[in-house]
Amino acid sequence: MSEPFSSILETFENQYPGRDYTIEIVAPEFTSVCPKTWQPVFGTITIRYVPDRRCIELKSLKLYLQQFRNEGIFYETAANRILDDLAGVVAPRHMTIEAMFTPRGGISTTVSAVFSTR
Repeated sequence: MSEPFSSILETFENQYPGRDYTIEIVAPEFTSVCPKTWQPVFGTITIRYVPDRRCIELKSLKLYLQQFRNEGIFYETAANRILDDLAGVVAPRHMTIEAMFTPRGGISTTVSAVFSTR
């Protein structure tokens, strides 16, 4: 990554910090580029997390994900980078990132990365 994108992310206070509940966010228009061929990459990023004290503000998340548009990044790196950045700003009890990429050359790829404090 050329610069830290996580500075774009904003959070807000969880109104129910004493309760475990799951938030699921689906971003079906994720784009980046292949670092080998510089061809466009398309995918769906699904974020599932159990918040602790903070929740992710959605407009900032959209702007954060758009930063990857021209970034040459492997699938595995994208999924883990998103997990690291989001977990770093909200400190969830549990978080899973599922990155499902559209087929290329007849092969589809899904990368799942997990963060847990338990």
